[in-house]
Amino acid sequence: MMLVDENLIFRVGEAKVTLPAKLVMKAWLDGLTQGNQPQARIHPGTPKIGEVWAGQGGVYAGVMRGENGQSDYHLIVPTHPDASVEEITWGSADVDEPNAKSEFDGWSNTEALFCSRHSHPAAEWARGLNIDGHSDFYLPARRELSLMYANVPELFEKAWHWSSTQSERYSDGAWLQYFLDGYQSSDRKHYEFRARAVRRLTI
Repeated sequence: MMLVDENLIFRVGEAKVTLPAKLVMKAWLDGLTQGNQPQARIHPGTPKIGEVWAGQGGVYAGVMRGENGQSDYHLIVPTHPDASVEEITWGSADVDEPNAKSEFDGWSNTEALFCSRHSHPAAEWARGLNIDGHSDFYLPARRELSLMYANVPELFEKAWHWSSTQSERYSDGAWLQYFLDGYQSSDRKHYEFRARAVRRLTI
């Protein structure tokens, strides 16, 4: 190899190849840094949306984008009868729960309600579940319910379902998802509606 006027000359037998030195250096540096790129966490055997995810306790509903820089995650809807309840209240109708207003992060909402000194039956029911060896269930946020209505509505009764998202405007209300037509609305926390627990896998 020879350096001539900022070009590199490579000889292989009788053949001669001339390349710009800058181009060769860039390719070499790119090769050094390629192995340092961050790798996403991959869950082997991720099923198609609407299929049962073996070993994960339910049906795969799709990917939710993480909120405020948090990791994205797979959303899983359990099919076990214990993961659904027909009539339950959200609870503590006259109490403002400022840490349970996320429209996307049902886990943080549920944790806030579960740890509150006030009673929140729907969230407490979801957090208390233990199904197929999993105990990380929670009450989904309103946008998580939107994803489930879009991707796996067949898994739900065509009725109103509680979310874990308290209304921003009224402390005595919380958001619901209607699985007949996709409509969302808020209603009084002391009313009884259906609820469905979910779990997630971080990507």
